[in-house]
Amino acid sequence: MLKLYPHQIKALDKTAGLNRCAYYLDMGLGKTFVGAEKMIQLGNKINLVICQKSKIDDWVEHFRTVPNTDGFLIDDVFDLTDKKQFELFIKMTSMKVFPPRYMFVGVINYELAWRRKELLTLKDFTLMLDESSLIQNEKAKQSKFILKLTPENVILLSGTPVAGKYENMWSQCQLLGWNIKREIYDRQYINWTTIDVAGVPHKIVDKSDPYKNVDRLKRKLREHGAVFMKTEECFELPEQTFIKNYVSIPKEYKRFKQTGYVCVDDVELIADTSLTKRLYMRQLCSTYSREKLKAFEDLLESTNDRLIVFYNFTCELEELLAIVCEREIPHSIVNGIDKDLYSYGRYDNSVTFIQYQAGAMGLNLQKANKIIYYSLPERSDLFEQSKKRIHRIGQTQSCFYYVMLCRNSIEEDIYKALEEKRDYTDELFRKGFTN
Repeated sequence: MLKLYPHQIKALDKTAGLNRCAYYLDMGLGKTFVGAEKMIQLGNKINLVICQKSKIDDWVEHFRTVPNTDGFLIDDVFDLTDKKQFELFIKMTSMKVFPPRYMFVGVINYELAWRRKELLTLKDFTLMLDESSLIQNEKAKQSKFILKLTPENVILLSGTPVAGKYENMWSQCQLLGWNIKREIYDRQYINWTTIDVAGVPHKIVDKSDPYKNVDRLKRKLREHGAVFMKTEECFELPEQTFIKNYVSIPKEYKRFKQTGYVCVDDVELIADTSLTKRLYMRQLCSTYSREKLKAFEDLLESTNDRLIVFYNFTCELEELLAIVCEREIPHSIVNGIDKDLYSYGRYDNSVTFIQYQAGAMGLNLQKANKIIYYSLPERSDLFEQSKKRIHRIGQTQSCFYYVMLCRNSIEEDIYKALEEKRDYTDELFRKGFTN
């Protein structure tokens, strides 16, 4: 039988009697347990969970093995990425009569859900969105699809619902039943401005004074079932320490920045667009930086503790894996292809490589207390979420974060933006890409 923490009980009490709610609980406060408990409390026979691809196995395992506070266990759990299980799930939703207190749930990832048009036929069901921040853009295909669904109940889960960007909150407002029109929402809560980019006017949020009536916005969200909780309100977690590890900028970086062309290890890098220029500048500071790779080796040799390593590009992983394998260090990988945490769980000297998009959100890695940022993401929500993989309930040790940076490079600019909880891409759009 599940035993909840006091803050989790408090979150459920705040939404008692509501059939649409959002648990915006800080990373590490156990949104999975709160969301699953609320779903069972709502008591709907048909339940649909949409989550990240890397979290499907976790949700399926949770529903199959963890009873709620009353000892109730979901009867049938379906992994909807499996076509046969999906077909059976859809067939069961058409049943007219169900056994008493019978419940079943299907779990699917965002990228696949919108391709399963049969989900639009679901009626009288509970929809739960894990990391609801992923539907920020209401014009994206997956967001449009989710907004077309007609659930009876809605549960939203996120530690960073919009990463402080209230202009991206409108889709979640709709799901909570606050049917405010987009233009009215923008007019009441967002300060917009227009900038000129290559002769074309673009509407963006005014960075000097982005939002207005924020207290009213949060009050309206709470009225529609949103619960906000920060870690420091619930627990006293260990101290966090950030350590910058600087290395010299590669000579190829300087040449590429000036000319837009360089050949490294028989690979030609050509800046044919501003996007590829930025991409290759980042890779020159990571994949092609011999000095940074050597600094990574030095970090490995300085400890026998579990290490979590965040990276961006597959080419980075290949270089880092070569170093770890040469030293015969046990390792795990979480990315868009693999989710293997065997060595992480079994060996206290293991190294776990995590690609931001696949594992910055949702993983419980508090057996480790050290993270190496070999390269940085451009999105602040991924960076903030990544910190909480180790700094969460159950962590008893101080947490250390080693940020590897090429001095006087694009990496310093990215890190400055992330420290201020801003997306680096926003800065580029506002100022123009000049680095």
